[in-house]
Amino acid sequence: METDANITLERIEGFITGFWWILPNLGIALVVFLIFLAIAWGTRSAVQRVFMLQRRPDLAALLAGFARWSIIILGLLVVATIVFPSVKPADVLTTLGVGSIAIGFAFKDILQNWLAGLLILLRQPFRQGDQVIVGSHEGTVERIEARATLIRTFDGRRVIIPNSNVYTEVVTVNTAFEQRRSEYDVGIGYGDDVAKACEVIRNALEDVPGVSDSPAPEAFPWELAGSSVNIKVRWWTAPQRADVVRARGHVIHAVKQALGEAGIDLPFPTNVVLLHDQTEDTDGDRTRQREGWPAGDAPPAPRHLNEVIVDGRSKDEQSKGASRSSL
Repeated sequence: METDANITLERIEGFITGFWWILPNLGIALVVFLIFLAIAWGTRSAVQRVFMLQRRPDLAALLAGFARWSIIILGLLVVATIVFPSVKPADVLTTLGVGSIAIGFAFKDILQNWLAGLLILLRQPFRQGDQVIVGSHEGTVERIEARATLIRTFDGRRVIIPNSNVYTEVVTVNTAFEQRRSEYDVGIGYGDDVAKACEVIRNALEDVPGVSDSPAPEAFPWELAGSSVNIKVRWWTAPQRADVVRARGHVIHAVKQALGEAGIDLPFPTNVVLLHDQTEDTDGDRTRQREGWPAGDAPPAPRHLNEVIVDGRSKDEQSKGASRSSL
């Protein structure tokens, strides 16, 4: 027991002696680390200032944080070599290389998103405040962070999309240019004058709020549909969503009112449904089999379109039955 106590005391004395030996190194290391912290803070402020002058706040935040932490990690490595003189810089670099591979595998998604965010901020396919469509999401870009891009949707929700997805997805930037074109199809009757209708529509759009006069609004025949002649109406507005929606409502209202005042018909879709025995006498050989019509020598007699069978009786039979019951 006395031998174990002596060994323990010797170890404690060794720790104390070693601490006194490395105490000067700890002081030096602390001073060096504080210097590195000051350099990191100054570098971060300088990087932010440079990119803020270029009006790129997201890139400023990303690169400033990267520069700050890179200097701090470098300072920790220098402090380790000062506190433990036996540790050589080459050993530290070797350990750092092996560790970086392990860290790369462990944080692959984080590093992938960080690099994608850096590329997005450097290439700037869109900026903060742009209105974009990414996949199935549409809204205004709030900011681009190290891991994800934040989008505020038009119905007041926030969508967080990983930067790697944004970088590989098809992105539509609705506010990339100063103007944006919208279009709408208007149907008129086959008996109406198409050229006159197009002129009426163009004149109606000249005074619509929010519609640009350069390029001027357009209206031209587009399609011969089943119950109408469709006219393609196109106009330009500011690219923001609010301007596009507001102008679309004004355009539809103006077109409807102008065509009505000009006496041009806006027809409804028309469908005619015929039952199998509601055909004309001249409709071919009624004894032959057709789709939904059995062959036979005694085909049903043709009847008027208004004679609809209800519960096995025609309207005339039902009216006669009602008269008898009233008597």
